[in-house]
Amino acid sequence: MGSPDFAVPALRALAAAHDVVAVYTQPPRPAHRGHALTKSAVHVAADALGIQVRTPARVKRDAAEHAAFADLNLDAAIVAAYGLILPSPMLSAPALGCLNIHASLLPRWRGAAPIHAAILAGDAETGITIMRMDEGLDTGAMLLRGAVPIGPRTTTPELHDTLAALGARLILRALAEQPTPRPQPEHGVTYAAKLTREDGRLDFTRDAAALDRQVRALTPWPGTFASLAGETLKVLAAEPAAANGPPGAILDAGFTVGCGSGALRLLRVQRPGKPAVPGDAFLRGVAGWQTQHLS
Repeated sequence: MGSPDFAVPALRALAAAHDVVAVYTQPPRPAHRGHALTKSAVHVAADALGIQVRTPARVKRDAAEHAAFADLNLDAAIVAAYGLILPSPMLSAPALGCLNIHASLLPRWRGAAPIHAAILAGDAETGITIMRMDEGLDTGAMLLRGAVPIGPRTTTPELHDTLAALGARLILRALAEQPTPRPQPEHGVTYAAKLTREDGRLDFTRDAAALDRQVRALTPWPGTFASLAGETLKVLAAEPAAANGPPGAILDAGFTVGCGSGALRLLRVQRPGKPAVPGDAFLRGVAGWQTQHLS
């Protein structure tokens, strides 16, 4: 049971090692410029593997869907970023329960966006927790955990792919070893809220290190942006710079911007409807930026 790219390595690993009788995923949704109905990444992968795909739009109060799920007579249901809340009748139907591949070291970063949250917070590590699901928000008992470091330049796409591969390995171990579930600690609980576009707004009164983490965490989605040199720009890549200046001021031709503490160099930016370009190349095309921003 999964929908985005994150769940695909686990599906492929499970299909190679076990009898996967069905895949549950989000229904096809309009996407891209033509708004054509588009299957989820898991749906596409399941089709390629020849596995039956089910796409209920909702399952919480659908008694017929609960019965159909129970009729599968599952040993286990594996859940990875499915996108629907499973009700009690579905959670209890498989013999081993519903096992979730969660992209954090629980109980840190329960919730919707744990990978982004770990980078935003400056965590030194994160990981995967295999958890037996209950009706709470990522509160179930843990079966296995595996940690990975977060480096000073780690981005969400890099961490996403590392954790997806680790999740695939750990779920196979959990099924093979069937470790005793252990409750999550009561201390150290944090939550990763669902992200919105506004979370990507760069506030240059903050320190440069925090803004650097914001760019690395929120690119490509929901994306980071700022109003600079008379434009609202997507900021696709940046790095802290050894400089100081007023927050929001452009300090040099390399597109270094002053922050509340330190400075941030914008390495790659994009104007609305235009191709992405290096930050310094963008500035070269902005007439008069030196006189506007440098004294």
